[in-house]
Amino acid sequence: MKLLLVGISHRTAPVELRERVDFNVRGVSEALSTLTSRGSVREAVIVSTCNRAEIYAACDDAAEARQDIARFISEFTDVPASDVTPHIQELVDVDAARHLFRVAAGLDSLVVGEPQILGQVKEAHTAATEAHTSGPILNRLFHSCFGVGKRVRTETGLGSGAVSVSFAAVALAKKIFGDLSGRNVAVIGAGEMGKLTALHIKTQGVHHMTIVSRTMAHAARTAQAIGGASAAPWDELDAVLGAADIVISATGAAQPILTKAHVEQVMRPRRNRPLFIIDIALPRDVEAAAGEIEQVFLYNIDDLQATVRENLARRASEVTRAEAIVEEEIGKFAAWFRSRGAIPTLVALRQRFDAIRRAELERLDFKLSTLPPEARERVDEITHLIVEKLLLKPTEQLKSGDTENVNSYAEALTRLFALAEDEAAKAAAPGDSTNVEPFQRDRRRQPR
Repeated sequence: MKLLLVGISHRTAPVELRERVDFNVRGVSEALSTLTSRGSVREAVIVSTCNRAEIYAACDDAAEARQDIARFISEFTDVPASDVTPHIQELVDVDAARHLFRVAAGLDSLVVGEPQILGQVKEAHTAATEAHTSGPILNRLFHSCFGVGKRVRTETGLGSGAVSVSFAAVALAKKIFGDLSGRNVAVIGAGEMGKLTALHIKTQGVHHMTIVSRTMAHAARTAQAIGGASAAPWDELDAVLGAADIVISATGAAQPILTKAHVEQVMRPRRNRPLFIIDIALPRDVEAAAGEIEQVFLYNIDDLQATVRENLARRASEVTRAEAIVEEEIGKFAAWFRSRGAIPTLVALRQRFDAIRRAELERLDFKLSTLPPEARERVDEITHLIVEKLLLKPTEQLKSGDTENVNSYAEALTRLFALAEDEAAKAAAPGDSTNVEPFQRDRRRQPR
């Protein structure tokens, strides 16, 4: 069985293509069902986010599956193959696993260490589990990657500190107020930057949010997009500011809309209640002198970007530690994955030994016939334990994870014990179409 990754990401494809290759449009469940019904893969998980659309699959023929998955991506998303194919990334076996581990750790993100991706990977595996398309290989792979993500977050500082202006604004607000729940927020301007910052602050459980814009329709549309916010006309700005604890200002005005005098006027009836102003407009919406007013905490976009740069530098120093964790965990997964290649040889070897054991017991049946049933059961159990002891070391060596040695050992055992001949004889034997191994069936019949 082979492990395969086929997909696109922010490293291989432009945003215009990533927007089109979106499995969420028709639904990930439908995509999983459609892909697995094609027959080229046995298991599948789809990780579909704004920055990646990746399919992880377990298959028998990697070359065939690669081609079929690439066709499937084009057909399911209605994007011409000529647009998709040049940007597709393909990785096999341990390389595919390493890629997923780095994704879960936040090392392959557009912003290194961003925290959302681990949750998105977990959701992808949950969707595949519910669709019954994730089996023993992908289950082991994804549970291993969850462990990697957890270790990186607990043992390194890779995810610490805000690394976007919006996250930095939230972090600064929490430094001033602590818990933001119950706080009122005013957003001046209805543009994307203000909306994004407002969305981040809203996740902190603020009490209420009001959008103020010179165009009431724009304010209403932004309030609806944020959800749970209200819109207010421009002539109510002072009233909104008077009730606010946090102000986000992001207009396109050429001159400051809040002067020092204006902010002083707003602060008089507040009775020393602090006001936190985040000015993320360029040019600035708030006069720098307003920050001199007592209980006014003013930060502009340069302040926020300085915080972002500092945190990015701190994260960069943690990358080496995070990569070391990935390599440590990939070693464990690789050992397990490579040992699976020895399973057919182990099964055949156990069947061979047990066949010899049963044949000898049958040959000696006339001598054992005088024994009471309990003694015959004991003889059967002892001979079975002898076989188990004899196979212990070969089993350990075949599961060692050393690919070169495993292949050599498997080939040697197959030759020494004529295991290939046994398989050929079984294939030629009529009648037995069950999938249960003979050795397993025999053990269920025998009393212990």
